[in-house]
Parts: sequence; C-alpha cells; structure tokens
Amino acid sequence: MALPLPSSAQQKDTLRPGQGAGAAGQPSRIGATGAQKEETHPPQVDGFKIKGTQKGDLKDLANTLRSISFLGIAPEKDVVNVVYVESRDINKNPYLFSILKIKSDEIEVIYSIPPEIAPKKRRMDVLRYLLNLISLIEGSYTVDNKTLYQLIENAVNELSNSVTMDYSKLYTAYDSCKKEMDDYKKKVQRMGEQNQALTTKNYELKAQNDEYKLRIDTLEGLSDDVLRTKLQEWIIEHNGTVVIPDFTKLYKVSDARVEEILNKLVSEGYLAVVQ
Repeated sequence: MALPLPSSAQQKDTLRPGQGAGAAGQPSRIGATGAQKEETHPPQVDGFKIKGTQKGDLKDLANTLRSISFLGIAPEKDVVNVVYVESRDINKNPYLFSILKIKSDEIEVIYSIPPEIAPKKRRMDVLRYLLNLISLIEGSYTVDNKTLYQLIENAVNELSNSVTMDYSKLYTAYDSCKKEMDDYKKKVQRMGEQNQALTTKNYELKAQNDEYKLRIDTLEGLSDDVLRTKLQEWIIEHNGTVVIPDFTKLYKVSDARVEEILNKLVSEGYLAVVQ
C-alpha cells in the first residue's frame, strides 16, 4: 500500500502565529505594516508503542524507506528513525510531525498534536499513516496484530464517543427530515402521475360527452314533415293561431325554421293568412 503523499501546502513551510524574532515579552512586527503577531501555541507531543519482529537487516529496511521522498531516515546502531514532517513553523521548526523509532522488537511512535487539531483525530491520522508504512516494510518487519488492532479499536471508540449528543440529535433530525423529504417526493410523483391520468380521462370524457350531445340533438330534432304536422295540430288546437315563441320553446326548434315551415304551408295552400 502506498504512503499518502503530502500536499503542496505540507511540503512547504507553514507559517505559525507568534514565531517572530522580536525580543522576549515584546510583540513581533512584520515590515512597515506594523501588524502584530499572536502568541505562540506550540504543539503537544504524544505517542505509543507496538510490539514487532525484525525479519531482515535494519539497513535494508532503511534503504526501502529512503525511496519515499518526503520521509527523513536517520539510522542508529539498533534503531531506524523515520521522520515525517508535514509542516513547519515560521522558524523552520517541525510543527506537524511524527517520528517512528523502529527497533528489533517494537516500534515507538511519537507525534505532535497542534492546538487546531483534536487529539483523537490526530491519533487516527497517525495510525492510518502507520498502517501504510507497515504495509511498505512487511517484507522486513512484522508487527503484533493483536496490539495493532487494539490500538485501532481504542482510537475508533474514542473518536465515536467524542461525538456530542447535540450532533447526534442533529444527525437524527437530518435523517428524519431526509426520510420525510423522500416520502414527499414519492407522493408528489404519484400525485403528478394521478393528475396526468385524470387529465387524460377528462379529455376522453369531454369527447364522449360531445358525441352524446350530438346524438341527443339528432334524436331530439324534428324532421320537416313532423314539424309541419305539429304546426298544423297546434294551429287547430289554438283556434287558428300560433305564437311562435311558445311553439319553439315547446319543441326546441328555432324561430327561423318555424317561420320557414309556416311560409311553405301558406304557399302550398294548407294555411291562409287572416288579416
């Protein structure tokens, strides 16, 4: 497994507040701007040990690690020191760093914890780096898996327990809201589909209604012969008179059509106009 390459920001020197060259007790200043620097907060240092077994020569192990450009290798008689400096302060001193002392029977890990990084998160980062390095040297060195697993389990538990109750409540509320939102999206989708179906059904019903209306108008309409007969009967029943609006209202025909039929009856001699 390859080691994580440092970012460009990590490869450069990181400026840390308050690391100026001013006199003791006096604030340092930068150039002509007179900007005052804050007080220095040096990182804390922590560490742990893990049992291991050397399978080859420490010199070969050191040579393997030298292939990683951002690692500093400092062999001693019975120890290989592996230094990983992720960032430095304004005075070029290591700020975010870790040191691995690889011995024949154990690996000692020493690392810094800057104020801006939570100690539990920093330990997880160091363990991840250690796992990558162990995978790189597995041909020359092995570690006690039981101890390694215990370290990882403890780090994960500490990190999990550090989550505040407020965050847990917030996440629970978010999860609940997300579920409700998903349900609403499904309901909106279903309603959209139902609306589309109802729109289609409405068009179908409207077309069917227009068809029925046309058929009813056709069935209810009077032919000219029937209308002639009805007019003659009306005139006989009403003593030779016809009030066209009353007739058209009863038989649901237009005034123009009734007048047309009356004129035909007169012209054909069936009716006579009395002055």
